[in-house]
Amino acid sequence: MTQTRDTSHSDSLNAEQVGYKQTLGRRHVQMIAIGGAIGTGLFLGSASRLHSTGPALLFSYAFVGVIAFFLMRALGELVLHRPTSGAFVSYMREFYGEKWAYVTGWMYWLNWALTGIAELSAVGLYVQYWFPNMPAWATVLIALGVVLVVNLMSARAFGEFEFWAAIAKVAAIVLFLVVGLVVVIGGFSIGTHKAGFSNLWSNPGGFWPASGDYNWYGPILVMSGVVFAYAAIEMVGVAAGEMADANREVPKAVNAVIYRIAIFYCGSILLLCSMLPTTEFKSGTSPFVTIFDRMGLTWMAALIQIVLIVAAMSSLNSGLYSTGRVLRSLGMSKQAPQFTLKMSSSGVPWAGIVMTSIVYVFGAVLNAIAPDAFEIALESAAIGIIFTWGTIFVCQLRLRQLVNRGVVPKSPFQMPGNPYTSIIGLVFLVLVLIGMAISGWQSSPYLSHKTNFLVVVFGIPIIAIVLAIGWKMAKPAVVANTNNRLKAVWSNDGPTYGAKVDPDDLDPAKPTTEGS
Repeated sequence: MTQTRDTSHSDSLNAEQVGYKQTLGRRHVQMIAIGGAIGTGLFLGSASRLHSTGPALLFSYAFVGVIAFFLMRALGELVLHRPTSGAFVSYMREFYGEKWAYVTGWMYWLNWALTGIAELSAVGLYVQYWFPNMPAWATVLIALGVVLVVNLMSARAFGEFEFWAAIAKVAAIVLFLVVGLVVVIGGFSIGTHKAGFSNLWSNPGGFWPASGDYNWYGPILVMSGVVFAYAAIEMVGVAAGEMADANREVPKAVNAVIYRIAIFYCGSILLLCSMLPTTEFKSGTSPFVTIFDRMGLTWMAALIQIVLIVAAMSSLNSGLYSTGRVLRSLGMSKQAPQFTLKMSSSGVPWAGIVMTSIVYVFGAVLNAIAPDAFEIALESAAIGIIFTWGTIFVCQLRLRQLVNRGVVPKSPFQMPGNPYTSIIGLVFLVLVLIGMAISGWQSSPYLSHKTNFLVVVFGIPIIAIVLAIGWKMAKPAVVANTNNRLKAVWSNDGPTYGAKVDPDDLDPAKPTTEGS
């Protein structure tokens, strides 16, 4: 008979941290937070949105930026409650049980797996700016090889890569902001067009175009796309388990997010709209490249292309890092293949990282063979982002509910405006899904090309069915591993399974010899 002893539920959940090294310092954390908030969504994706929406896109980025800030404050409260590399998976396990931890982990993996494939394909296109004859498969292998080596070295190597990638992205944006302010305030001409803040309302259709090819609800519908521009800001939560001092660094990184969004995103969109009519920006070409080309600064346009490659590589790097940690958390609870438990001596869950990189290669091949089919799969990644953001909000609501009942200690970094801010965030995410369906339906006269509509109406049920089948297959192993303790760690009155338990049986993510 196993001897039992008193143990803390929180301590037992931290068992999944065994093997990780807390090597991410202040500068790494700050730049991971900045890097997550600046990517191809700004450098490239903003072009098509500016063209279809006009200067009112500034409103879209600002509003979604507020929601992103709510998200980060909710995440900050969770991280300071318990820093863990299992991140959202671990919090869902703690507050909602094994089934929802399983769903959360695989949805987050799906998001990064599909996003990473797209970023690899994008790198191939960017490189052809200089080497038009270079085969895409060669670029894919080189790019993947670089980030794979970085991730397999150590968490600190990942942090260093993200640090310098963020430096490059921030430097490019700051340079644009300085040049843009000089041009706009000075009223200089860009080609035949005179720059100035007056362009915000003298733009074709005005500030908020609502006639001709435009619809008054365009800036609202486009918010679904803006959400994906902010995707990856939640990386701070995954990295928290390997921070040297999460209690100090996370609040600083979280609180700075709103300023970075205001300066980098809203500031850039404001200047872009003030420098050229929004009809001049075309999908597939960075608006920053368009501006510098029109100004005759071709060297700056080339620099932006380099930054686009850096941004895509940074996204790849983050994808491998986060999926490796999430897969290990799933593996510890028997919800993923057991080889995902394997870690290197430097504290890297290398097996999960390699598994994701193999999917990246096959996905990039699929993209080359059948780009139309892959487009639907890629848009499915959007569902993963929305779901992940939703899990952060619902976990924060449950944590505060338990705190108010005296079940768990109060987090030292609390979400302001609770519970309304998290509820607003959840309602917004539901509206994003509705917006995706509407914009997808309007995007093409042919049903097969209504990608976002198909993803929402058919993709969500298909993903739900696949996850339900997967859970049914995994459940027996999870039941055996947890001694049938599938519910949340906490009930409304205290520990769900009592305060006196065997610590090895309590945590489904207990360390095993398989993980060494």
